[in-house]
Amino acid sequence: MARLLSVNVGLPRNIAWQEKTVHTAVWKAPVQGRRMVRRLNIDGDGQGDLAGHGGEHRAVFVYQIDSYRYWQRQLSRSDFTYGQFGENFTVDGLSDDEVCIGDRYRIGDALFEVTQPRVTCYRVGIRMSRRWPHCSSRTANPAFISAFSRRGRSKPATKSCRSRRVRSA
Repeated sequence: MARLLSVNVGLPRNIAWQEKTVHTAVWKAPVQGRRMVRRLNIDGDGQGDLAGHGGEHRAVFVYQIDSYRYWQRQLSRSDFTYGQFGENFTVDGLSDDEVCIGDRYRIGDALFEVTQPRVTCYRVGIRMSRRWPHCSSRTANPAFISAFSRRGRSKPATKSCRSRRVRSA
């Protein structure tokens, strides 16, 4: 059974990058206690680019701790903190090979439906390193994005429970 390790939120801010200003909320930080998950996002969270992030079908971004470990080895880094990849939920379990689009998971009182794999955004590269976008496009560690299906509160250390499994033909 998977476990929610951290709930991470952050608000958009302007970052200087390559002689431009980028509006981004990729800097997420862990929060303590229960957080309300709503139709568009988690309380205290925001998105900098609403054309590519957030909304009803991309309310919560989930990233696995195993992917953290992979990137720590690949980039020879040990300074990662929860939220490092811009995710809202850091989880132990729910690997990409076991999660399917359409699966539903209950985490705390909230119910989520997996809507799409994550497409790596260059904003993660701003936070990580120049090597990041090139590396991440060649790996099988994409994570996934979920839509909120029923609002509720989620908190770290909560176990997730799959409530519906999509079967492929």
